[in-house]
Amino acid sequence: MRWTIGLVYLAVVNLSAFLMFGYDKYKACRGRWRISEKMLLFLAWAGGSAGAWCGMYFFHHKTKKVKFKIGIPAIFVIQCVVCMIGINRII
Repeated sequence: MRWTIGLVYLAVVNLSAFLMFGYDKYKACRGRWRISEKMLLFLAWAGGSAGAWCGMYFFHHKTKKVKFKIGIPAIFVIQCVVCMIGINRII
């Protein structure tokens, strides 16, 4: 049951991060009010790093900003390491 809740959470947060990058790109192209970079990075830290990373390159958004170009992959690696440590502790 815990695994199911965790997987559903990760699916939702990654989909949200992906869609937020797309929505921010949409708003940027139209010169409208934007989603803050803090919110986009927060979604990555909250477990949505894979969705954020995919969204960056799918929508070609924030790919030139160093904090996203290096930060999002770094967050992803950190989260993978933490997951592997957690899985090894369970097993």
